[in-house]
Amino acid sequence: MDALLTGDSPLKQATENCARLGIKPGERLLVVRIGTATLQFYRKAVLVKSYVISTSRRPPSNIKNSMGTPRGLHEIAERIGAGQPPGMVFKSRIPTGRHFSEVAGTDPDDANYNLITSRILWLRGLEPGVNRGGDVDTYERYVYLHGTNHEDRIGRPLSAGCVLMRNLDIVELYEEVRTGDLVWIAD
Repeated sequence: MDALLTGDSPLKQATENCARLGIKPGERLLVVRIGTATLQFYRKAVLVKSYVISTSRRPPSNIKNSMGTPRGLHEIAERIGAGQPPGMVFKSRIPTGRHFSEVAGTDPDDANYNLITSRILWLRGLEPGVNRGGDVDTYERYVYLHGTNHEDRIGRPLSAGCVLMRNLDIVELYEEVRTGDLVWIAD
């Protein structure tokens, strides 16, 4: 554990921000690295698994309507989609009953049309004035970790602020995390 908390690692940054905010880190932590398009899942400060992800096409930003992926310390506010098959499309966080391949009017080559699929981990910012409250509120911006209909483009900037994952990856991760688990998003 000590080796992971040395230097300027995102895990160390997350731990330091927890201390600054008076938040006790839990057993599980997700670290999203925008620059490397990866998400690491830690349990008890031990890396369990790393995933390739996509974040926003625009520069990272915590500001409302920026369409940038917000940085800083977050928590999983809500887990949505338990029991749904991989590829299920969600509208307003409700399963539509259709796989993304069945949704009419979606061009698989249109990278601008990202569907919310499989599972949703809705984020809430924990840093007042940074990613919580006012024009920087991650939860009010509806920023999620979720599956996508563009799995072939994972690893490249793709979203309008959310963290996108392959459908089987988000289903797997969903089973491992709980509401209240911390998510650190860093450049």
